[in-house]
Amino acid sequence: MYDSSNENEVESCVHKFAPLVKRIAHHMMASLPPSVEVDDVIQSGMMGLLDAARRYTESEGAQFETYAVQRIRGAMLDGLRQADWLPRTLRRSLRAIEAMVCKLEQRNGRQPSEKELAAALDMTLEDYQQLLQDARGYQLVSYEDFKGSDEESFVDRYCTDGRPDPLSFLMERAVREDLVAAIDALPEREKKVMGLYYEQELNLREIGEVLGVSESRICQLHTQAITRLRARLRQAA
Repeated sequence: MYDSSNENEVESCVHKFAPLVKRIAHHMMASLPPSVEVDDVIQSGMMGLLDAARRYTESEGAQFETYAVQRIRGAMLDGLRQADWLPRTLRRSLRAIEAMVCKLEQRNGRQPSEKELAAALDMTLEDYQQLLQDARGYQLVSYEDFKGSDEESFVDRYCTDGRPDPLSFLMERAVREDLVAAIDALPEREKKVMGLYYEQELNLREIGEVLGVSESRICQLHTQAITRLRARLRQAA
């Protein structure tokens, strides 16, 4: 147990688990754009680790490392959301893709292919795939989902206390069930990418080696999967 009143123990804990922060940061960098500096992600993660070391008690019912990973990832995502690095024009393009995914799925009764999406958006397949690659790091729940607008965002329905929390949102039972169903409905290759990235914790280069394609192609498939999941969650909200 790390006693929050003992700063020596806290300091020792932070030193011991600092490599964990770096490992998480470098794994996360695989799905972030080049403009994001790994040192900034690590710094945010170290703040999360420090917070975890000061707050943790054995009564949490989890091993410290399990508890710390949640805090570290949360701090990193908070830092990325505050930086708001994804251009608004790119966000609008991605929302257009989400809307088209919904439209084509409702019309055809199945998930649309990349070629179908590109054609429906009046884009070449190459331009469409480049857009997916440019959006590297697009998140299932992003900062833009929490910003005020004329229309209520789908997250607002779950965040009624004025302090939206992506983890709390995703832990809602109904949302969790919708997410599981949405993942199950993904095209097989995209489902495989999500499993290797989030469950096996492989980076995009390693996933590319497993599937026999380039890292950039895995990046495209990852972004495509995220847009499909966001579209499905918006429909379910």
